[in-house]
Amino acid sequence: MHNLIWFYAAMTPSLDLENQVYIDRLCRLLEEDLDFHDQDSGYASHNIHSFPAKFPPQLPRKFIQALTLPGETVLDPMMGSGTTVLEAFLLGRRGIGFDIDPLAVMLAKAKVSPISHHDAVIWSREIISNARESFFSQKRVLYNEIDRMWDEETREFVDYWFSREVQLALTALVVEINRINDENLRNFFNVILSSIIITKSGGVSLALDLAHTRPHRVDRAIDWNGCPLEMDTSKRSERRKLSKKIRSPFEEFEKKCMQSLKNMSENGLNSDQLSMRCLPNWENARMQPDISMCNAKSLLLNDECVDIIITSPPYASHAIDYMRAHKFSLVWLGYAIRELSERRKRYIGGDALEGHGFESLPGYTSSIIDSLARRDPRKSLVLRRYYSEMKAILREMFRVLKKGRVAIVVVGESKLRGQDVEIDVCLSEIGESLGFFVPRIGVRRLDRNRRMMPVGNQVDMKSQIQRRMHKEFVIGFYKPPID
Repeated sequence: MHNLIWFYAAMTPSLDLENQVYIDRLCRLLEEDLDFHDQDSGYASHNIHSFPAKFPPQLPRKFIQALTLPGETVLDPMMGSGTTVLEAFLLGRRGIGFDIDPLAVMLAKAKVSPISHHDAVIWSREIISNARESFFSQKRVLYNEIDRMWDEETREFVDYWFSREVQLALTALVVEINRINDENLRNFFNVILSSIIITKSGGVSLALDLAHTRPHRVDRAIDWNGCPLEMDTSKRSERRKLSKKIRSPFEEFEKKCMQSLKNMSENGLNSDQLSMRCLPNWENARMQPDISMCNAKSLLLNDECVDIIITSPPYASHAIDYMRAHKFSLVWLGYAIRELSERRKRYIGGDALEGHGFESLPGYTSSIIDSLARRDPRKSLVLRRYYSEMKAILREMFRVLKKGRVAIVVVGESKLRGQDVEIDVCLSEIGESLGFFVPRIGVRRLDRNRRMMPVGNQVDMKSQIQRRMHKEFVIGFYKPPID
């Protein structure tokens, strides 16, 4: 039995037949197998870029198909890699996606924006050819470009994590990508560039485990020609010695381009195929999603304009530190380390307390925070910030969701200082204090390799991270048809 039931009979709203049928359908969906371990999740453009803790596309697809009709609106206010928005797009719904992470916005746009397959192939060949030529014959020009790209702090970061040869190669690619006028094409190639940096282990930086947001700098490395690199060993780990062969940025870029374009073409995601789906008589006409940078605590949407919400908020206390990995790519796309550090403080689930106000929270949630305070007073304030932020987010979700519709929120179990913070119970309590009704909560077991959590498959009970990331709760927040 994979599912835990959350059911308050005394709080069940009085419903007409249509709304009762809707809730019954929702409950059946939450009772079904939500693991999807044996299913292919790499179709369309879902695998264009690594992203930690993204849920399988079958999860939003299941609820979109069962609870909405073609043409209705699907919202993900914390869209991450854009899985929900892409599924809405593929299913002929209007997708809306928001995030405050720059790479998330770029990635989601790349997944759903129409590009000409023919033009992309031509540009990819030109980018690689010209970049190689610059790398081998115009190194001085590239050095000058590097000197003007970053401030001192960002330059120190790049020098520590990227070998000099890789810096030259990536700079050559960036220069060529920036020549493209078409915004969708340029964004696509920027995402491809990012994808060869942020990988589990095989990227072009000197880091391992970037895709899990836990980067470790190697002690020894050889370049793609088999030559050893000179390494600064002043910060070498005494616990283990890490080594890596750095792959050619040009070969990795070309490989990733071709694979991504192939997947997108096979699933009707190039511009010529998409134009066919704009005809009025196309049964599931695909509508271009609306994707933008926006804080989920203050959505740029009208009241009651959304037919379903499907989202997965971040973990509390930076358990998955997105910016820690994303900055490796974003520094190549025009961002400075200081700016990214300031952005990180605003991310949901962060540890920073200054400038963050607290909401009043319901009784059981407050008792969980008070219990944690006896173990670690500061960590309890971090948890209070998290639940306060989630209250603000749920309030906005309630505002924009149509009556008689549902918000599906996928959250991972979480332990802080060894204490289960009962995230499913607390978020349900918070949601119900705002007017939602929670008829049921589904539970899904994580396939840890595919969910890309920042730990391995073997359970180490001494590891706090491992102890809090083995299952997720799928909470159904239903907005009653009456106030």
